[in-house]
Amino acid sequence: MGMVKGVQNNRDGGKFRVEPHWLVIGGVWLATAVLFLYHLRTGITPDRVAFRIPFLELDVFWYGIWIVGGIFLGSVVVSRLALRQATAVFLQHVPPHLGQQSIHTLKLPKDLIALLEKNGYHTIAELLFQWGLDPRYLGLNREGLKRTADQLAKVKGVQKTWLTQAPWQIWNPDHVWNGIVWCLLLAVIGARLYHVLTPSPSMAAVGINSPLDYFRQPAQLFNLRNGGLGIYGGIAGGAFGLWLYTRVKRIPALAWADLAAIGVALGQVFGRWGNFFNQELYGRPTNLPWAITIEPQYRLPGFEQFSRFHPAFLYESLWSLLAFGILYTLHTRYQKHLKTGDLMALYLILYAIGRILLETVRLDSRTMVIAGLDLNIAVATFVSILVAIAMGIWIFYRHRIAR
Repeated sequence: MGMVKGVQNNRDGGKFRVEPHWLVIGGVWLATAVLFLYHLRTGITPDRVAFRIPFLELDVFWYGIWIVGGIFLGSVVVSRLALRQATAVFLQHVPPHLGQQSIHTLKLPKDLIALLEKNGYHTIAELLFQWGLDPRYLGLNREGLKRTADQLAKVKGVQKTWLTQAPWQIWNPDHVWNGIVWCLLLAVIGARLYHVLTPSPSMAAVGINSPLDYFRQPAQLFNLRNGGLGIYGGIAGGAFGLWLYTRVKRIPALAWADLAAIGVALGQVFGRWGNFFNQELYGRPTNLPWAITIEPQYRLPGFEQFSRFHPAFLYESLWSLLAFGILYTLHTRYQKHLKTGDLMALYLILYAIGRILLETVRLDSRTMVIAGLDLNIAVATFVSILVAIAMGIWIFYRHRIAR
């Protein structure tokens, strides 16, 4: 069967072809490696401010650029995976002969046929695939769409329901870019709320020692330039946004959560580099060859005499890269062995394990305090243990029941 429009063939003349977004991801990763090596050699960290917008008198921080960049790259990968899913569903339902049947077999005006071919649609399969995703992208006016729908409905092997609610429609890549608005908004709210309730010790530099201090200084509630976003709150908020969006669009929430988990892992690979520019969330003092240099004004109280620390952000970035590789490989090569929701749960387990390990070197962590008693365990570690256990039980139970 001919290739469906929008699906890139991975082989061109027998040679493997890398899609452009992988080249961009590789290039960004190479740039981060060069930047880190430069820092190790010189001890210099770029200024927090990337540039200033004069007419707005607004500073744009590297912290935000790296987070937004990570989100964008993760979203690109998820949109490509969604397209791959849509193609798989399409090929399961549509007869193979439609991939060879020319659109010239449709009783359409010559100018309409010419327009479709100009827009890249040459076979019934290509036309039907895009129609199922969103016919608006065919580039036809209302009359052209009506005529095309009438003719497609008459094609042997085409079910009329495909023209109104195609099975592959749920994997329209546009859901990534539309849904991310919902997810990001609620993720930021959730991440900020988590941080406000569990502020890190480094916030003492701006007068924040407890959650109550945020309400004594309301302006600090909305000051995101100095960081102050809790990942677990962000995950919870983003998950709620995903659930709301999928409910409104009537698409499967868990299935999309699996894809989202892959994108989130990749986003964290690059997003964590924002901490490098902010010189925050670093680890204990160390003289290891890969230790980072923290400028005096960013050192935590009690550690002013030290200059080199564990690059905790780098550890989390590399762990996220490992998690991304595992999740992506499972999805693309072993999907038939998975149940819907497994990748989401596995991501949470992997992140929880990584966070537990990371907390063994981090300095800037708030510990659990119950009834005035300090339990000497980081809040993030406690939450991570609960998450890992809960998700592990969930996966085990679902797969055991399925046997």
